[in-house]
Amino acid sequence: MSKGMQQFERNITYRLQVNQAGMLVLGATLNDRFHDITIEVVVDPQSLVVQSAQADFRKYPSGDCPNAARVMQRLQGLVIGKGLSRKITEAVGGIEGCSNLRTLLLGLLPLALNARAAAGCQNDDEALHVIHEKLLGTCAGYAKPPCQKT
Repeated sequence: MSKGMQQFERNITYRLQVNQAGMLVLGATLNDRFHDITIEVVVDPQSLVVQSAQADFRKYPSGDCPNAARVMQRLQGLVIGKGLSRKITEAVGGIEGCSNLRTLLLGLLPLALNARAAAGCQNDDEALHVIHEKLLGTCAGYAKPPCQKT
């Protein structure tokens, strides 16, 4: 292993905001020694359809890396829901894609599901309860009804 990789740190940050038009604006950044990548995805909160998606490669290890930003347009029209992982891989995978974009999107896009599920909640406790009920059966964290703890 090279000396440069013996100590390596990567930071990923996800953000969710609602813009003036009421659209969900999902943002993510990935930073490490070799990368500084940001993405922004605008989603309709009712239909969960991606309205737009873009990536900005600010720092990258290969001159070809920024070419992967072009595949982000393939996300337009994608519905966030069942089969999301497969849809993301199909849209931004392969030789034209970027595994870092896939990683960012796989963590970011499910936030739209949480935002829609928690719409109208007055506090975090209420939001967590409603999210749990609406996402029941989707993963290990939501395998049992909210009141059952093991």
